[in-house]
Amino acid sequence: MLKLVIMSDLHIVPPGAVSNTLDTAARLEQAVARVNARHADADLCILAGDLADLGEAVAYERMRGLIAPLAPPVRLMLGNHDNRPVFLDIMGDGHSDENGFVQGVADIKGHRVIMLDSTEPGVVAGVLCQARLDWLAARLAEAADRPVIVVLHHHVAPLSLPVDAIGLRDPAALVAVLKTHPDIRAVIAGHVHLTTSAVWHGLPFVTLAGGHYSVGLKLPGDASEQALLEGPGQLAVVLADSDGCVVHFDNFIDRHLEIARENFRFSRRPDA
Repeated sequence: MLKLVIMSDLHIVPPGAVSNTLDTAARLEQAVARVNARHADADLCILAGDLADLGEAVAYERMRGLIAPLAPPVRLMLGNHDNRPVFLDIMGDGHSDENGFVQGVADIKGHRVIMLDSTEPGVVAGVLCQARLDWLAARLAEAADRPVIVVLHHHVAPLSLPVDAIGLRDPAALVAVLKTHPDIRAVIAGHVHLTTSAVWHGLPFVTLAGGHYSVGLKLPGDASEQALLEGPGQLAVVLADSDGCVVHFDNFIDRHLEIARENFRFSRRPDA
């Protein structure tokens, strides 16, 4: 059985700093400890973007030290808070493909795992240019004989939540490419700071809350402010075999106190 661990939205800051009142480095240490205690047998651990809160070199250097103890092999991806040139300067060009995007594939236990770069400099929403869609189509064609799991930072299916305003732009283009493959088992994202599952155009989509703050539901017709919460700190655990795929959610921090809005800073890279 294939076992993946997916972490997202780490938002690591320089030493001595916090992000929206939260010590994100301490939270990542707890996530690493949970993986090593309960999921050290995972075939792969994917960190699915928003690794650094403001895309700073010192934050990537700090993150590299924090994830060094992880027992499973690790793959890194980027989110809208990240800075691709700074990340590659610190972490090395080996993380990018031939076009300079931080994406790739892993073929494990009869499955293909595709890690897709949905970030665009200066854009908070997700973007997949034609080059990335073509790259994805080629990787899917290579794996026509096996099930596929796709991981990207930005959510794809509409959730009827405020975050839809900064979700993946033109999600229909991605869906059209995904539907060229006969067996997409799951499309997994972070970004929304909330756990969701959806079926959209016949494809299965999942989001995880991730390691940073979480948000409460704010559905259409709800006039209240969306709650901003300390937790959970959450990682996803994917189990897949020839018969199917299940995504579990492991809360390494199970604390849901509300963060007072006046103390909350919507952090964003200066160039985003």
